[in-house]
Amino acid sequence: MKLLAVSFLSLAMIHTFASAEENPKLNVTADERSIVAAAPGQMVSYADVLDSATPSVVSVYTSRIVTGGTQQPVPEFFRQFGIPAPQQSQPTEPQRERRESLGVGSGVIISNEGYIITNAHVVMAGRGQAADEILVRLSDDSEYVSELIGFDEKTDVAVLKIESDTELPAFKIADSEQLRVGDIVFAIGNPLNVGLTVTQGIISATGRTSRGILGPGGYENFIQTDAAINLGNSGGALIDAAGRLIGINTAIVSRSGGSNGIGFAIPTKLALNVARNLIERGSVPRGLLGLFPENLDRDMAEAFGLESTRGALVNQVQPDSPAEKGGIRHGDVILKIDAIEIESAPQLRLVVSQTLPGTEVLVELVRQGETLKLPVVLGSLDGSVVSLEPEQTILEGVSLEVLSDGARTALKVPADIDGVLVGSVAADSPYGDREELTQGMVILEVNSGAVREPADVKAQLKDGANRFYVWYQGTPRFIVLRVK
Repeated sequence: MKLLAVSFLSLAMIHTFASAEENPKLNVTADERSIVAAAPGQMVSYADVLDSATPSVVSVYTSRIVTGGTQQPVPEFFRQFGIPAPQQSQPTEPQRERRESLGVGSGVIISNEGYIITNAHVVMAGRGQAADEILVRLSDDSEYVSELIGFDEKTDVAVLKIESDTELPAFKIADSEQLRVGDIVFAIGNPLNVGLTVTQGIISATGRTSRGILGPGGYENFIQTDAAINLGNSGGALIDAAGRLIGINTAIVSRSGGSNGIGFAIPTKLALNVARNLIERGSVPRGLLGLFPENLDRDMAEAFGLESTRGALVNQVQPDSPAEKGGIRHGDVILKIDAIEIESAPQLRLVVSQTLPGTEVLVELVRQGETLKLPVVLGSLDGSVVSLEPEQTILEGVSLEVLSDGARTALKVPADIDGVLVGSVAADSPYGDREELTQGMVILEVNSGAVREPADVKAQLKDGANRFYVWYQGTPRFIVLRVK
């Protein structure tokens, strides 16, 4: 059993969607100075900063309408002595509607027009049920029924809108790319529904990717902080010492479900990009290269003649994709997209996803020791090439890849071993709990059928127990995976 668990910070999860009738522009107040320039001098109290920031944080309450009749109360006699009460086959009065609370979260006001960012999991329910009402409570206790403009599960961002007769206090938005480890930050929200609460900490890390928090297909680029955040903080504000919004609090890693000093927030650059698209376009268009990248380890970098593990190795290029048309090949190592340096495969996915389809980007890569710069016009994730992506989610949380020559060399896989490579296993995958599947493992057979590509694995799977014959670190063996 895992001792560590990743928890979203809302008290419950609901699912709803409503697109705006019109597509207005999102106007926010940006302050792109570094925190050193924005808040010079030593401070012994942040009360004034927080006084100006806290009115921009709201509590978010979700509910649904359920229909059911009320029954006669059970007589005290039956309750006192534990005697089963007589069954009541019919309600004593006609069925009626009642409001049932679903959950509590937080949100941040990002524009004077009433737009609010929160987490998608705050406004979503299990089993796809929609919230009938999303109530927003401001710091002055005024309440508004909000409209859900839209949400994006892949980044866990949602946008609400409220109508007010008075101008709403919107955050100034800082440039989250200027954050440094050690910067003082404050988390503001409604943890455990106790009311508006502020906690202090520092930036512990930036660019946290591949945590498995958002599940397969998610786009993660979290700020990590030790500011105390708990359930109910979801969608709340992470601000800097100047009172500017730098992130949206989203999840914690905890043994107990409470704060352990490991919290994650979506940086404002990513959150605003998604919010603008939801408001102005009604959806989130994403660019597509059309390839399957992976991280480089030291052995892989050495095998490719590279001095560092920086970059993303191209394992496979999809046929007729923008990458193929642009001249990218398997075995290439991508180092830059335009001026953005690529440190890892997840970062490559993130950078491409935040670029509009149809944009021409300059891809800098290394091929057999030679540096190349190739112009590539990005496709769209809504296009036909996406039909190949479900191969990545055949087993929940497990990335399956064709065993490339580069991977074979780096992992020292013998020439007589052929199969499907396990590229990665998410932290919350049901197939990684007992180390059943491990990154770098090669699947040779599934239920006695040989496999050469991810589609073969899918074709051989059945409900219940499945027999896998795998190779890992020089040893072949059988494992059993139970698949629903």
